[in-house]
Amino acid sequence: MKASSIATALAGGTVILSAAVQAHPGMMNSTVMNALKEADRNERGELIGDLQWLHPEELSSVGRLIRSILVDGLDAQSNQYYGHVPPLGSVACARDTCCVWWYIADEMTQLFRGSDGQCTDAARSAIRLGFHDAAGWSKFTGDFGGADGSIVLAPEEMRRQANGGFKEIVQQYKFWYSRWSHFGVSMADLIQMGANVATVVCPLGPRVRSFVGRRDSFIPAPDGLIPSPFDPADKLIEFFRAKTIQPLGLAALLGAHSTSRQRFIVPSRAGAPQDSTPGVWDVLFYRQTLAAHAAPDIVRLPSDIILAQHPHIFPAFKTFAGPNGQAPWDFAYARAYVRLSLLGVFNVNNLTDCTRVLPARTFHW
Repeated sequence: MKASSIATALAGGTVILSAAVQAHPGMMNSTVMNALKEADRNERGELIGDLQWLHPEELSSVGRLIRSILVDGLDAQSNQYYGHVPPLGSVACARDTCCVWWYIADEMTQLFRGSDGQCTDAARSAIRLGFHDAAGWSKFTGDFGGADGSIVLAPEEMRRQANGGFKEIVQQYKFWYSRWSHFGVSMADLIQMGANVATVVCPLGPRVRSFVGRRDSFIPAPDGLIPSPFDPADKLIEFFRAKTIQPLGLAALLGAHSTSRQRFIVPSRAGAPQDSTPGVWDVLFYRQTLAAHAAPDIVRLPSDIILAQHPHIFPAFKTFAGPNGQAPWDFAYARAYVRLSLLGVFNVNNLTDCTRVLPARTFHW
């Protein structure tokens, strides 16, 4: 299925999503799910990291899971929860790789959820930091850069213009690292877990599969790998293809702007959101980006506007903006973010799935 025909294939499916499906957005009408899978598969879902050269019989259970998410269309959302969490510092907790992460995720949740039940500025910064750390890799950088924690650990990266606005959240991650690193916790994992905790803390946000075991790097990622909001659409699409992210995945990832606030695009309106509900992980971003005129309370990024109209991106935008667009977006976003969060990670087969430490989704606030 070509990108230009995705809208036709998806349109029939999205209109028949039931109320039950909307109550459990990890589940979707099979027509919609199959269309999304086919579109992504035909955009050449690539293997990344060590999964590129390992034979199927060499894959761990996590390696097989991630492979299925990346290339077979498996849903990257999960409703797995901890049944019983051992006390921190206990022998039982030390034996369970994910145990300490439950305590970390709980601490992150307190910072990321506001008194109104919506996600905070710290949450939106954590999501953006996850993007920027992982995005420091492309197929042309080999095993250098990516989701390796260098955005915090290598001071040079914070001096780059593209990484402006991270001062407060970087200090928070340095605190968490000093607090938790003696448990074997890496900065790279803290950043990606933090992005996923922040996402699900936002009302309606998906529970994205979350893996730990990444290796840290104190070497700055190559410069120039963070996209500019002023770049033309074709350049941005090719930019992300070099990161193995195809247009459907790019369209889904752009939806993270549902909770963002710009600071530098229009300095006179610093803090203005990209949709009218920046504390909620909803599809209003897609609707307001496609609108002929911007709502008075938002600032639309130039790259969002031009990408939304691009023939390779518009069909997905239209689907996500539809009356039943939340579930297709959650599905596509979770798969795309798993891929993004593993860019530059070359020990994927040895990672541990700790999704069960994430807080529950929020549907009422």
